[in-house]
Amino acid sequence: MPLTPKHVFNLKTMHRIQTVIQPSSIRIFKDEEYVKAGAVVQEDLSSCSVVLGVKEMPHSFFLPSKFYLFFSHTTKGQSQNMPMLGRLAELGCTLLDYEKAVDRTGRRILFFGRYAGLAGMIDTLWALGRRLEWEGIRTPLQRMKPTHQYRSLAEAKSAVLEIGQLIRQYGLSSLHPLVIGFSGYGHVSSGAQEIFNLLPHRELPPSQLTEWESIEKGPPNELIKVVFHEEDLMRRRDDRRPFDLQEYYDHPDQYESRFEFFLPYLTALVNAIYWSPRYPRLVTRTALKKLYDLHHPPRLRVIGDITCDIEGSIECTLRSTQPDDPVFVYDPFSHTVQSGVEGNGPVVLAVDNLPCELPRASSRYFGNALMPYLPEIAGVRLDADFENCRLSPEIKGAIILYKGRFTPPYRYMESFIQ
Repeated sequence: MPLTPKHVFNLKTMHRIQTVIQPSSIRIFKDEEYVKAGAVVQEDLSSCSVVLGVKEMPHSFFLPSKFYLFFSHTTKGQSQNMPMLGRLAELGCTLLDYEKAVDRTGRRILFFGRYAGLAGMIDTLWALGRRLEWEGIRTPLQRMKPTHQYRSLAEAKSAVLEIGQLIRQYGLSSLHPLVIGFSGYGHVSSGAQEIFNLLPHRELPPSQLTEWESIEKGPPNELIKVVFHEEDLMRRRDDRRPFDLQEYYDHPDQYESRFEFFLPYLTALVNAIYWSPRYPRLVTRTALKKLYDLHHPPRLRVIGDITCDIEGSIECTLRSTQPDDPVFVYDPFSHTVQSGVEGNGPVVLAVDNLPCELPRASSRYFGNALMPYLPEIAGVRLDADFENCRLSPEIKGAIILYKGRFTPPYRYMESFIQ
């Protein structure tokens, strides 16, 4: 549910918009809280012209001609969601994807990115502690819990600070130097780094990773942080000209990943970079097979794939996971996965709904961002054609389907459901 009881109350008292909420026994905000805020709690949403969700919805949920808002994960042609997209088109529905809502400068306005990064980093530290414990290496990271077991973000941050103090006092013993790499520098990466920065560390540019002897001589009671930007991760295929960011965005086929060079130095990788099939993969199956074949064992223990594109930028992300079973081990020789932290290969964190692990904070944040647009969405007249539907540019640009037909920016998606 993208709205808190406070948002529901404000919609009713300030805009005279009635909200109907489906009952739930697992939602962080109880049904009774929504009732007190003025909502109607019932299963039947057939009377609602606009239906808000967060993630993909089951096919049986959709009703003809409704206006649905959620993260559809369809614009890259994700095969698992094409039947859902086809059903929405068949029923003549309107679909707004939060991910595509941007302001006039092209910046996203509706996102959970920071909270995905926060939860993803907490879970990555937990996974690293568990993996090292299985290997017989005792570290303060063993004290970490997965994000959803903390009562709040503040409690989770306090736990990380306590672990940081233990690292300052006792160091990392045989594990030094412990190097954490971050791919990307947007909202997701910033959220992940916000958690990591609570630990004692120093930051190095990727180019200095090769100076391994000097890194090993550094203080044993701090971690190493490395942030990778596109120019660090990619190179031109002909390798005769330097990296050009705009050219990379326009012609990614002319570039290839050079990240394999850095993998042997990392203890963990936090992947927070945007990726689509147009772009080279960051970590390939081939690179992992080489790494685990040459090093016994390699330094790399954990990949926190916050972006969670299945077989995407991290090719070994073969499936997504859930908070109660968040990690699997990828075997680079059999190309198979096994739940947990035991086995030959990296532990992969691939939870595709990380913000739900910080439900109160993320719901408040997202609802606050969505609220300014809800009055116009609630009052939309779908009897007009798309050009004259009188929605703001931010909302109009995020509509993939309008009354069952793809809008101009998304007509390329017609081939996905044919």
